[in-house]
Amino acid sequence: MEATAILPVLKKKLAFLSGGKDRRSGLILTIPLSSDQTSMEELSATLDYLLSIPSEKCKARGFTVIVDGRKSQWNTVKTVVLMLQNVIPAEVSLVCVVKPDEFWDKKVTHFCFWKEKDRLGFEVILVSANKLTRYIEPSQLTDDFGGSLDYDHSDWLSKRLVFEKFTKESTSLLDELSIINDGDKSNSMDKEKSADCGLLPSFDPETVLQTGPSPSLTSPLTRGPAWCPMEEELLAQPQVMKLLDSLREQYTRYQELCRQRNKRTQLDEIHTKVMQVVTWLQGPGSELLKTHQAIGDSMRAAQALQQKHEEIESQHSEWFAVYVELNQQIAALLSAGEEEEVVELKALQQQLSDVCYRQAAQLEGRQNVLQAAQGFHSTTQELSQQLDGLLGMLCADVAPADGASIQQNLKLLEEKLQAVEAGLGSLRQKGALLLEQMCSQPWTPEETESPPGEQQDNVQQIQSVMEEMQLRKQRCEDMVDVRRLKMLQMVQLFKCEEDALQAVEWLGELLDALLKTHVRLGDDSQETRTMLDKHRKFVDVAQSTYDYGRQLLQATVVLCQSLRCTTRSSGDTLPRLNRVWKQFSVSAEERQQRLELALNFHGGAERVLQLECVEVESLDEVDSSGKTLLDRLTTPIIFPDGSEQYFGSPSDTAAAAEGVRERLLLVEERRLQLLGDGDAGPLIHRESLETERP
Repeated sequence: MEATAILPVLKKKLAFLSGGKDRRSGLILTIPLSSDQTSMEELSATLDYLLSIPSEKCKARGFTVIVDGRKSQWNTVKTVVLMLQNVIPAEVSLVCVVKPDEFWDKKVTHFCFWKEKDRLGFEVILVSANKLTRYIEPSQLTDDFGGSLDYDHSDWLSKRLVFEKFTKESTSLLDELSIINDGDKSNSMDKEKSADCGLLPSFDPETVLQTGPSPSLTSPLTRGPAWCPMEEELLAQPQVMKLLDSLREQYTRYQELCRQRNKRTQLDEIHTKVMQVVTWLQGPGSELLKTHQAIGDSMRAAQALQQKHEEIESQHSEWFAVYVELNQQIAALLSAGEEEEVVELKALQQQLSDVCYRQAAQLEGRQNVLQAAQGFHSTTQELSQQLDGLLGMLCADVAPADGASIQQNLKLLEEKLQAVEAGLGSLRQKGALLLEQMCSQPWTPEETESPPGEQQDNVQQIQSVMEEMQLRKQRCEDMVDVRRLKMLQMVQLFKCEEDALQAVEWLGELLDALLKTHVRLGDDSQETRTMLDKHRKFVDVAQSTYDYGRQLLQATVVLCQSLRCTTRSSGDTLPRLNRVWKQFSVSAEERQQRLELALNFHGGAERVLQLECVEVESLDEVDSSGKTLLDRLTTPIIFPDGSEQYFGSPSDTAAAAEGVRERLLLVEERRLQLLGDGDAGPLIHRESLETERP
């Protein structure tokens, strides 16, 4: 009986051999009854299958049957025990019925197993799960009964299926291999019969041999961590090893048979294939290379030649693949061939290698020439495009908006020229490489007279292209020199215009600083004199800026005449420069006059305040100059265009006027002192001024 015939029943685990043993070394058969109704037919089939597994020697030691009735009815347990009498009465030594905690007390009185021992043929005991160890060691019980024996029913069943499949296939394979090996003796004189004709077994021997040594077959089919197989309980492992030994022996004979048959046919096949390869390479293959020696006159033509060469290589690759395969076959036969076979094989191998290597060298040489030609034509095309771009830039009018654009265009022009020079150098290198590849291309002795005509045309073509590129580059260099000079003059022109505008801005900034910050007149004559000196230097800086702007504008006129163009700022910048300078001149003149008035006022005031004797006329002069200065501070500046402007803010003007008023108050005090003194003379003593001065 095979497991596949009752596989659905075996999956239900109605009974199993866990691998455990009783104290008499008999196997333990476990029947776990469930709360559901158990089919006696399925249980009987399961028992029949399980009892077919152990050897007769193992069966002779008897079985201990554990009937787990903890989840079942008493009637089911009784039926199972009675069924054992019909199924395996002689093999059963002891039946342990595991009772539930609440036993069938009343029902047991109607049927006592111990009284039926003689009729049943084996002893039946009722025992609770925790007392089962009185009869069986805990290490031989599964965890369902408090034991430590590991058992996986699914794993056991899968291994049984593998074992039975292997046994079936290996037995059939052994029979087939025996027939094939024995039948070859009668056909040993038939040299033409192939090993592939009628000598293929129905199963792959390699697959069957790989299945045999797997742990699923060479390890026990029922095992636990504390259990070791004794003698040949289940016969699985020794049976597998025996089958494997027989298979290896027959398969070795089968392989030797196939090897001999293959060897008889390989020699003729190799000779035929070698001659086919040599004939094609020396004939059509060589002719293809002879008729394709051009390098093309453009990148597109070179690419087309490359594509054609790849087609030729593809045709050769098919024959080279045959060469590689033949070489491997010859090497394999040389290692195990007879002496006369070795001599013939070596001659074929040498002839084949010489032809193939010579043809491969010619293909590689042609490929190198085409790659060099593509590089040469690609560089020629790039250089031609660079020269066209440079020429187009030189022929275009130069009308940039500012000096930065001119600088950028000049830089771009120089970069293009450098790129052309680098491209021409690269073209020379690529041309030299192409000529070298063409001259070093390998040829056979009988082919040496065929290439010279086309080869010479290729050399002249390469030299002609390089000379043409050199002439075009020289013409562009001459035009670049002229354009460079013109662009440098334009750069200088724009620089002069920009600097002139900058001079206008600087002069405007000086004017703005003069009007907004040059307001103070000094608190005494010394400070006023210092401010007057600084003002003159300030005016000198403005004068230099104005003169610098005028010179720049004169230079732009000269450059425009040289370039035959009109500057956009010649009619605008000069009037702006003159207008700002006139405004500055008026403002500077007004500032200088105010400082001079302030110096005169402070000098007179200091004299009348410091002298011991003061004349009334001197006081009147100081008072008059102070008032004139105050009036001048409130007077705006009138520019040539009629616009008005004040120095500083009203607060700045008020602060400057306040210093003048304080001096006038001191002078007035001297006057009052003079009028209030008893001596009506024209002099006032300095000592009285010092005592009354605030």
